[in-house]
Amino acid sequence: MLKSLFLFCSLLLLGPAHQQPAAPPAASPDASPAVPAADAAKVNPVKPSALQVAHAKKMYGYDCAMCHGANGDGKGDIAMTPPLKDWTDPAALKDMTDGQLFYIIKNGRGQMTGEGGRVKDDELWTMVVMVRGFAKK
Repeated sequence: MLKSLFLFCSLLLLGPAHQQPAAPPAASPDASPAVPAADAAKVNPVKPSALQVAHAKKMYGYDCAMCHGANGDGKGDIAMTPPLKDWTDPAALKDMTDGQLFYIIKNGRGQMTGEGGRVKDDELWTMVVMVRGFAKK
């Protein structure tokens, strides 16, 4: 009886240890749901003033430049895998609508956290204008 109890306890303790837990699938930095069509279709309602753009640049410097680079070239102080888009290249964002950019800035994507509840929508739309402006230089 004691031998049976010992065997039973051993199986309970060792059983799960012999099973390899299923490894979660590796998530790529860009692995996130697609931008909903309704959000992608949104048009930027903001025509920002110079003061609003200056504020967006300040926000970008605090929250974005460390990864996306000071001038939007994707070469920030924090190396990302895969590398981030070079927004100074006009081709980098040509297939993205303002609504898609707004959605990503607001909600985040992959490793990037969103600005969501921290800033107002008009500030986010101004950020979209600023990001597009990197390619115009």
